[in-house]
Amino acid sequence: MRKGPLCLMWVTLSIMAPAHGEETTESGSSTPLSLSAGSQITELQQRLKVSEQQREELNKQLQNADNARESAQLARLRQENQRLKLQLKEVQASPLPRLLTEQQQWFVTGAGVALLALLCGIFASGASRKRRQWLN
Repeated sequence: MRKGPLCLMWVTLSIMAPAHGEETTESGSSTPLSLSAGSQITELQQRLKVSEQQREELNKQLQNADNARESAQLARLRQENQRLKLQLKEVQASPLPRLLTEQQQWFVTGAGVALLALLCGIFASGASRKRRQWLN
């Protein structure tokens, strides 16, 4: 057996032994560290419960406000929808207005006949005649 690793082990054990001793408490604190930490944990848990309750209450209030706003908007949209449906029924029920009255239709028919007669006269006379013949 070699002496090198054995000596190294003894040195290491001698250094580490005092490091595993008891922890010293602060001079101003009379309660042990574990008791003060436990009381802080319980206090923090209580504060957490209170905060969660407040958060839940605020979420409920927010949902109620959103629901109230949405219900008001929904009611307004329903009323507008009903009004538009009534307007659509009224428009569909009324007869379509005529574009031209009977007198205007006769006038348009006469204008069409006159235009047709003019075009027939132009094509029937031929393009070879000159305008001077009309003056004779």
